[in-house]
Amino acid sequence: MYESQPWLKYYGDVPASIDYPSTTMYEELMQVAEKYPLSIAYDFFNTTATYQQFTHEIEQCARALASLGVGKGDRITISMPTSPQGVICIYAANKLGAVSSMIHPLSPPKKIAFYLNDSGSTYALTLDAFYPAFKEAMGESDLKTLILSRIPDYLPFPMNFLFGITKGRKIAKVPPDPQVRWWHELMQTAYPEVEKAPTESEEVAVIMYSGGTTGTPKGIMLSNKTFVAYSKMAGAWVNLTNEDSILGILPLFHGFGLGVCVNTLLMNGGKVVLVPQFSADVMAKLIKKKRPTYIVGIPTVYEALSKNKTFLNADLSCLKGAFCGADTLARTLKERIESSIREKGGDIVIQEGYGLTEALTAIMCMPQTEYREGSVGIPFPDMEAKIVETGSTDPVPVGEEGELCIRGPAVMMGYLNRPEETADTLKEHPDGKVWLHTGDIISMDEDGFFYFKLRLKRMIKSSGMNVYPVQVEDVLLQHPEVEQACVVGVPDEAQVERVKAFIVLKDPSKAGQDMIEELIAHCGEHLIKWSCPREIEFRTELPMTVIGKIDFKKLQDESIE
Repeated sequence: MYESQPWLKYYGDVPASIDYPSTTMYEELMQVAEKYPLSIAYDFFNTTATYQQFTHEIEQCARALASLGVGKGDRITISMPTSPQGVICIYAANKLGAVSSMIHPLSPPKKIAFYLNDSGSTYALTLDAFYPAFKEAMGESDLKTLILSRIPDYLPFPMNFLFGITKGRKIAKVPPDPQVRWWHELMQTAYPEVEKAPTESEEVAVIMYSGGTTGTPKGIMLSNKTFVAYSKMAGAWVNLTNEDSILGILPLFHGFGLGVCVNTLLMNGGKVVLVPQFSADVMAKLIKKKRPTYIVGIPTVYEALSKNKTFLNADLSCLKGAFCGADTLARTLKERIESSIREKGGDIVIQEGYGLTEALTAIMCMPQTEYREGSVGIPFPDMEAKIVETGSTDPVPVGEEGELCIRGPAVMMGYLNRPEETADTLKEHPDGKVWLHTGDIISMDEDGFFYFKLRLKRMIKSSGMNVYPVQVEDVLLQHPEVEQACVVGVPDEAQVERVKAFIVLKDPSKAGQDMIEELIAHCGEHLIKWSCPREIEFRTELPMTVIGKIDFKKLQDESIE
C-alpha cells in the first residue's frame, strides 16, 4: 500500500482506515450526548450548555420548525454568526430531514435573493440586525418564513443588558411582519413531539457556497456521510477526546468553521467556544480565559496574534495543537508564533494543511512529528490523492507538478443545479473510480508529502507565457520591506496582460519610485523576465474576502476599470 500511498508510513498512531457509521448528523450527535450528557457542548461568552441541555434545545427547535411547516426535503437558509442559534438550527433541521444552506450574514440583498433562489429555501434564520436586507430579498424569492434572533438571546447578564444599551440601540426596530417569527418565542413555546425523518447517510445535509472570487458562487452539496466521516478522520488525526476544546473563531458558513470548529468537536464530545466575530483582542482574551486545547486560523489570524500583548503574556500550556489553512503560512511567522508559545509553556508546532469546500474543509495536514517547508502535509485517513496532467486523467511522475485529484468520504455530492460543472469536476478515471479535480496545481515528493503551487484558474497570460501570481507574490514577500503582496493581470495592448503587484509595506513612508525600482529588481533576481511586475501600486491595506484571504478578484476588477 505504501507504493500508492507512501504517506501512510508517517501516520504513527493514526489509523490508515476508519469504519464510518451510516448515520445522520443528528443521529450521531444524539449518540455522543448519551455518552457524555454532562460534558459542556458549547460556551458562548460564559453561557454554557451541557450535551444534555444542548440536545433539549435541538429537540425544541425541531418541534418549533415542524410547527412552521419545515419537513423532509425543505431548505432553510442559515445566515448567522458563530453563535448557539445557528448551531442548534442545523441539527434540528437535520432531524426533520431538511437541508441547511449556509451563507454569510453580511450578504447584501441581491446576494441573499440569489442564495435563497439557488438553494430553493422557503425558510431562513438570521439576526434582527439583518432584517432589512432579508426583507428586500424576500420579494424576489419564495421565502415563506423568516426567523429572527438576537445576539443577547444567549448572552448572560450583564452582557445582554450592556449589548442592549450599546450596539443594540443602533439596530432598527423590526416592524410588524406576518412572515417574521422570533427565535426566543419559538424556543419557549410548547409544541407536539416530532419523529425523526427517515433520512439516509448519503442524502444531502448542508449546502455551502464557493467563495465566488472567480465567478458566480456555486452551491456545494455535502451529505450527512461527509460530515460524520470527516469528524471521525479529523478526530483520529489528533486523537480528539471529550476533554478537548476548540476556539471556534471561523464562521459557520465556512467549511473549516462548521466542519472542524463545530461539528468535529461536537461529534467527539468536545467543547466549542463560540466566537461570533473575530478580533485579535477577543481571541487572545478567550485563549487566556477559556484555555482551549486547540486553535485554528488562517495566516492573518496568526499574524494578528503574534503582535497581541494579551496572547504573548498568556499561559499557553493548555494548547495541544494549532492549525493553519487557506493561505501559505510564512516560515518566519510560523517560527515566531511557535517560539512565543514555547516561552509560555506550550509544546506544539503549527500544522499547515490543504483543503477546499468541495471536500468540506482540510483533507491534508502536516503530521505533528514532521515539517517540510512549503508542504501542506499528507492526506487524512481514507482520503486518496494523486497528481495528473492538467486537462487529463494521466498521472504525472513523482516530483512533477500537475492538477491535484482527490477521492474519499469527505468529497462533495456535486454542485447544486449545475450538472455540467459537476461533470467537469467529478470525473471517472481509467481506474474506474470517480475523482474530484481540485483545480489546484500541486506536486508530491517520494514520501507522499504534497506541495501547493497555485490555483489553476488564477493564471496570467503575458506575452504568450504563463505567469503564476502565487510564485511572484512569494518572491515579493521575501523582500524585507514587504508586509503583504497581491499580483494580478491587467489588460495590455502589447502583452495581452501585464503583471501588476499591489504592495503593503511594513513602513508606508518608504513607498515611492525608488521602492518600486528596488522591488522590480528584487523580482528580476528570482524570476524570469515576463513574470516580473511591470507595475507596482502601494496600498495601506488590501481588500479581504469574507474568509480572510486577499481578494485578488476585487483588485483585478479595480485595475481593469
